[in-house]
Amino acid sequence: MSLRPLNPTSPFMRKADTISLKDSIDAMLKAYKLNGKLSEVQLVSSWEKIMGKAIALKTQEVFVRNRKLFVRLTSAPLKHELNMAKTKVISLINSEMGEKVIDDVVFL
Repeated sequence: MSLRPLNPTSPFMRKADTISLKDSIDAMLKAYKLNGKLSEVQLVSSWEKIMGKAIALKTQEVFVRNRKLFVRLTSAPLKHELNMAKTKVISLINSEMGEKVIDDVVFL
């Protein structure tokens, strides 16, 4: 039994100049400058995972504007505690996201 040689003109052969889908999506996001916005949306959607269920239950609203995270809370004592630990919250969020997404947090 002999093996047939590969046909280099076959449409199923991978070309040397092809890139992976992940690389092409990353290039598109970079070209349209959507990386920052995508990271902000991921941050808002993963708020409960980052801060925990107890804090997420007392959170009314989370949004990002101009690299500032705004969090509306229903508990005044929790707001005070989080204001005291603001730098820790910022570093926790940025480390969880893998890049510097926000510069400041405002608790409302």
